[in-house]
Amino acid sequence: MKTRIIFLTLLTTLFFACNEAQKLETRNGFAVITDAKRGEAVATYAGGCFWAMQECMLELKGVNKVISGYSGGTKANPYYNEVLSKTTGHAEAVQVYYDPKVISFEKLTEAFFNAHDPTQEDGQGPDLGSDYRSIAFYRSPSEKAIIENVISRIDSINGYNKPVVTEVVPFKMIYPAETEHQDYYRKSIWDSYIRNVSRPKVLKLRKTMPYLIKSEYKD
Repeated sequence: MKTRIIFLTLLTTLFFACNEAQKLETRNGFAVITDAKRGEAVATYAGGCFWAMQECMLELKGVNKVISGYSGGTKANPYYNEVLSKTTGHAEAVQVYYDPKVISFEKLTEAFFNAHDPTQEDGQGPDLGSDYRSIAFYRSPSEKAIIENVISRIDSINGYNKPVVTEVVPFKMIYPAETEHQDYYRKSIWDSYIRNVSRPKVLKLRKTMPYLIKSEYKD
């Protein structure tokens, strides 16, 4: 009984510690997409379920905040179930706020391509459909060139045994996902989907790019 109480206490402490570090302003049940702070840059990616992608980006050195949302479509202010219906054109995406003095856009983009399978069209693993497609958004011609160069390097070494099919498109808008989808990975460590689908992606990134991972997340 005593051992069980100690375990539950540690688990509770871990839960609140994780969430304390990632407080988000919320409004009407949705996270608020904020402007970058001085000296901070912003990048947006879509690579399958945003639960795993958000965690992968959060574990990178220089990344300050990551917000899950919907981007790449036409429907304004979509809800999760609308995106899931595949009628909005949106994909599950993440907006990354980072310090370019610590991690460059190029390294961030390389991490993105290591955090999912960019050769799977309209889906990631068991999650199928356009809402799970791979997209790298750019905000300038230089970012577009960086993304294309990273893709060319991956294809030149046959990194995934198949060509990369990631869409490279200009960023227009990202709509924040509902509060329950923010930091879902950390809040749902016993969820079977997190353990069987999301966690392997996180562990893969830690293994393939350990030099980019914050020390507290290294195995």
